[in-house]
Amino acid sequence: MYVHFRTTYRKDQRGFTLLEIVLALAIAAIALPILLRAFSDGTRKHGLIENRTTALYLLRLRMSEIEMLGELEVGSEEGEFGTDSRFTWITDVTEADALDDTEGLYEVTVTVNWQERGQQESVELTTYIADRTIEQEQEL
Repeated sequence: MYVHFRTTYRKDQRGFTLLEIVLALAIAAIALPILLRAFSDGTRKHGLIENRTTALYLLRLRMSEIEMLGELEVGSEEGEFGTDSRFTWITDVTEADALDDTEGLYEVTVTVNWQERGQQESVELTTYIADRTIEQEQEL
């Protein structure tokens, strides 16, 4: 017994032609690497920004610790933020010589360093802090 199916196409039945499918694949082949590169760059930049933000928070933390002490000694000091931290700090305290008649004013520079993709990165903040042990003259 032989059965023959005959297919007929009506004008209202439409599908994708081979040309349309090939064209869609070509567009996807061009767009996909661009999208993957953009995603990769975004992920990398997110890591860089996260490290810089962490360094800025740690910089402010170290500067707050110094401000709370109030009593400063001229010199340089360095350390780490906890054990196994990739962030380190350096503090430089010098007497401020901006004004000759100023006593007990110190220039404090805090630098936070870390390794990023094999390169040394850092952020730095400099401020002036008055020695709290010296009595201030009050004008009334």
